[in-house]
Amino acid sequence: MPLDPGFDDRANDVHLNAIVRSGEVLGRDIVEVAAFLDDLERTAQAQLGHIKAAHEAAAAVAAANESVQGAADRVTGSAEETMEAVSGSAQLLRDTSEKSRNVANWVRSVDSRLADVVSTLQAVQESNAQIVGIAKQVNILAINAKIEAVRAGDAGRGFAVVAEAVNQLSQQSATAAATISEAISGLHDTITTFQAEAGESSRDAAAVLDAATETDQRLGQMTGSVEVTRAAALDIASRAADVRTANDRFTPCFGELIDTTRRTAEGVKDARGQVEGLVRQGESVVQNSVLAGGAHADAALIEFVRDAAGRIGGMFEKAVEAGRIRAETLFDASYTPIPNTDPQQVMAPFTALTDRLLPDVQEPALELDPRIVFCAAVDRNGYLPTHNLKYSHPQGDDPVWNAANCRNRRIFDDRVGLRAGQSKDPFLIQVYRRDMGGGNFALMKDLSAPISVRGRHWGGLRLAYRF
Repeated sequence: MPLDPGFDDRANDVHLNAIVRSGEVLGRDIVEVAAFLDDLERTAQAQLGHIKAAHEAAAAVAAANESVQGAADRVTGSAEETMEAVSGSAQLLRDTSEKSRNVANWVRSVDSRLADVVSTLQAVQESNAQIVGIAKQVNILAINAKIEAVRAGDAGRGFAVVAEAVNQLSQQSATAAATISEAISGLHDTITTFQAEAGESSRDAAAVLDAATETDQRLGQMTGSVEVTRAAALDIASRAADVRTANDRFTPCFGELIDTTRRTAEGVKDARGQVEGLVRQGESVVQNSVLAGGAHADAALIEFVRDAAGRIGGMFEKAVEAGRIRAETLFDASYTPIPNTDPQQVMAPFTALTDRLLPDVQEPALELDPRIVFCAAVDRNGYLPTHNLKYSHPQGDDPVWNAANCRNRRIFDDRVGLRAGQSKDPFLIQVYRRDMGGGNFALMKDLSAPISVRGRHWGGLRLAYRF
């Protein structure tokens, strides 16, 4: 039976369509794997940072512990020296206290003896006073005897001689008694003064003994405190030695853990690079299959992007021809930062032109399909001068809000943005995850087509829509 002549063509179409569908599914899965590897690499890098920080902290702990142990050793040595000094001082004070006590007792005995001397001097003074009194009476008797002797005449001459001798004796006794009284009075004053000074010395000696006793008690307390300090320092030194032993055990583990984590991160990075190559190959398979005639579910969008990119190129050419902008200016990639913007926004020499021309092409694209998120042109460096109006609000004070709502005049030089701006293929479909904030991601397709001006590649038109 002859074969249907159109069978091969229909079979080829079926195979191409299957390749397109499989390529997109494969691309989606590879993007998910790439996202997982990205997360894994970030986690590994974060863990590596934490491990390094822990290693540094352990080293700091070890260094601090060495300082603590050194300080504890110094405190222990100082406490022992202080203990010896305090003990010596206490013994010296005790010896001094004993001598002071003997001196105080002697001073007290002197004070007591002086009191006896004063009492004796008072008795002598009283006896001397009696002598003076007797001398006065004898003197009176002598005078009376002389008078009677004179009256007796020659018969009383012998008695007169005796009376004169008695008179002289009484006068000498009175003079001697006066001298003794004067001497005793001076001696009494001197001894009284000496007794008063001895009393003060006795009180001072008692105060010295009391102070010595209190000082001895304080030295005893100090000795106890120094002993406690020494024991605490010894305990600290012992514990520091335990910490050093523990550090010596686990510090080498950090080095091994750092090396293992670093190798893991590098392996993940290498795998991520390989997956990136698979993503591009998957995208190339889909693109080539569609160009070969395979049916794509987004064929209408592909056609729109290619047509819209061509229209934008034509609008740029007309602007150059009309003298509204020079060709060199249109391709000038010198970006000027806009002050006080976060995220950073920049101006290019052609931004004013794109603000006038691009909205007429980009805004209607949002109505083509409910899955479409944005439509915007970028230059070869991923610079997006003019975004959709809903993403072109003036910046406020919140960088997070700005990042979501002020996306115009920014450079998106990530993998998807750069490839969209640099690809010269008829169209390019990329699959990626879009960060929606709060740890949420949406799987997206980025469909782009090149924009050329007079045969010179300017950039690309991006159409992003949900998968």
